[in-house]
Amino acid sequence: MEDAIQVDNRWYIPATSPRGDDRTRILKSDDAFAVFSRHGEIGRVGLGDQGLYFAGTRHLSRWQVLLAEREPMLLNSTVRLDNGRLLVDQTTPDLFRGGTLWLPKGTLHLRREAAMQDETLTERLQITNYHDTAARLPLEYRFDADFCDVFEVRGVQRQRRGEYLEPHREACALERRYQGLDGVLRRTRIQFSQAPDTLDGGAAVFHLELGPGATFELEVQVHCAADHPRPEPNLLPSRGPGRGTEPPAFARIFTDNEQFNDWVNRSEADLRMLLTHTRHGLYPYAGLPWFSTPFGRDGLITALQTLWLQPQIARGVLAFLAATQAQGHDDAAEAEPGKILHELRSGEMAALDEVPFRRYYGTVDATPLFVLLAGRYLRRTGDEGFVREIWPALRRALQWMEEKADERGFLTYARHGDKGLVQQGWKDSDDSVFHRDGRPADPPIALCEVQGYACEAFQQAGAMADRLGQAALARRWRARSRQMLEAIDRWFWMEAMGTFALALDGEGRPCAVRTSNAGHLLYNGAVKPARAASLARALVSAEACNGWGVRTVFAGEPRYNPMSYHNGSVWPHDTSLIAAGLARYGFKEEAMQLLEGLFNASIFFDIHRLPELFCGFDRLPGQAPTLYPVACTPQAWASGAVYMLLEAILGLDFSPRERQIRLRHPRLPDYLGWLRISGLGCGDASLDLVVRRHGRDVAVNVEQRRGDLELSVVI
Repeated sequence: MEDAIQVDNRWYIPATSPRGDDRTRILKSDDAFAVFSRHGEIGRVGLGDQGLYFAGTRHLSRWQVLLAEREPMLLNSTVRLDNGRLLVDQTTPDLFRGGTLWLPKGTLHLRREAAMQDETLTERLQITNYHDTAARLPLEYRFDADFCDVFEVRGVQRQRRGEYLEPHREACALERRYQGLDGVLRRTRIQFSQAPDTLDGGAAVFHLELGPGATFELEVQVHCAADHPRPEPNLLPSRGPGRGTEPPAFARIFTDNEQFNDWVNRSEADLRMLLTHTRHGLYPYAGLPWFSTPFGRDGLITALQTLWLQPQIARGVLAFLAATQAQGHDDAAEAEPGKILHELRSGEMAALDEVPFRRYYGTVDATPLFVLLAGRYLRRTGDEGFVREIWPALRRALQWMEEKADERGFLTYARHGDKGLVQQGWKDSDDSVFHRDGRPADPPIALCEVQGYACEAFQQAGAMADRLGQAALARRWRARSRQMLEAIDRWFWMEAMGTFALALDGEGRPCAVRTSNAGHLLYNGAVKPARAASLARALVSAEACNGWGVRTVFAGEPRYNPMSYHNGSVWPHDTSLIAAGLARYGFKEEAMQLLEGLFNASIFFDIHRLPELFCGFDRLPGQAPTLYPVACTPQAWASGAVYMLLEAILGLDFSPRERQIRLRHPRLPDYLGWLRISGLGCGDASLDLVVRRHGRDVAVNVEQRRGDLELSVVI
């Protein structure tokens, strides 16, 4: 996704300097999140993305602790595995007075714990003196609140801003206030558990006297608030069911490989952190720091990745997107009746239409993915009642797809106006769709993978219509799916390349470029069997696969650049979709090759967290993947990749009607001796199973069964 700032009609994320330290620490709770340095500080280093954010606005732009006017030295920094707390251990450096050492380094210990709950950041500080004499010194908290919109943080220059009001002071608290141009009063309240000796607009100072072995304790709360309703209706529940409760339990995965467990555990923790309570259920916000908001495509793909182990995520995504579906025409927002949301923003700049993303529908793929997910959700859960609830939204989405289709039956896009996204597939950089000679493709553009989504969407729509007793609609949509399969093969297949064209331009000319997009067609079953082997070979070739994952554009193709956002980088979610497609067509070895690549990449990344993307340079012995400088981390669909990869190699399938879980030709890679899945549910029953590898074969055992549920294994 390339939702970003606009300069000369181009939207991108600026990177004028590298991160000061790529090992940032992140906490999130619903619509608020914080980005810290490893020291637990918030400052202006590197990309300047550190801060405490709420509803699209940075409420804390500086947060620094000083002892004796010096920054403490870092001993250790970690975020708990569940992402619930940031733990930082620090000590003082050598402290001098008049050239004389009066307190040696390692004498005072600072223990800092930070946690997010709703819109409040809480930090607990302990300072212990391990010296044999008393220590007298000032403790200072320095802070600032710039109330910048997230797009300002990313580089947008605004002509006007609102008004900074005089801070409000109390004995133990200070409140910074900003009156936005959108009429919203935004407030940051900093509350100390005891009164500072001095407190002004940017600092609180405590004069400490610590005897030998003594400990000083302090709690600070930073609360974010917006005093008036935001112009965009708040989709988060202010009170009520679900707010503040834990997301539903995932099926638990454990193996005999501790590093693999670390990857799975981090992925689960990150997904739990990104899951946000809305009035319509849980929704996985896309990523931090730039995309902490609902994105249609990202939420849908994350729900597909996790559908087998936690279908409640899919239900929340479907309900939310049905509620925000476009009802009318709005060229500025790219809205058309039945179209599914691309992005929702609630900050000041979105409210004032300084950026076009307040409710923005500039995506061609979210609508077929919405229908596709609903069909897969019904197959996974048997939840006909919920599908009936959203059936009007599904009918509107399908109507949009039928009316939007060109004469060949393809979904196309062309931007309306001059502010939105030029490219409206998942690779939405301006330069991501081009011909063999490097020329950009002229709109309206038909992307190959979007036709695959639509092909399966019509198939799933037919299955849902059958379940709901609408046989005529079922026949119509199934026929549409069959027609699309034939049209995709006719118009997109490039025999000389052994793969499918990236896209067709407005004149129907193919963009004959080898890209990862074609792999999505396998995922949707939109490839004729006779083409599958050739496509599989292309996707795991040295030009496509760099050893860690599949490049977005193959090496050697026009515009290939391993450092590009969409033209040569590796995206974990993209690789997971391709692996699932390979497995669907029986190419399990190739799917396991991609699983191994991303697993090995996870070992090198900080706290085993896969980023949004990384560079596409070839894997070299002893060298880590090359970081992309402004990638979001965590990112929901990067976290979901491991689950789709496991689903693919195990061949997982569900039949609620038959009360059966199926494993079709399950495989395990040679670095996993066994894999246990606990609490794998189907309907109101669940089971715990273990898959054990014996050479190239596997054996599957049920360890525990709860309710009436059968396991079927096809070896």
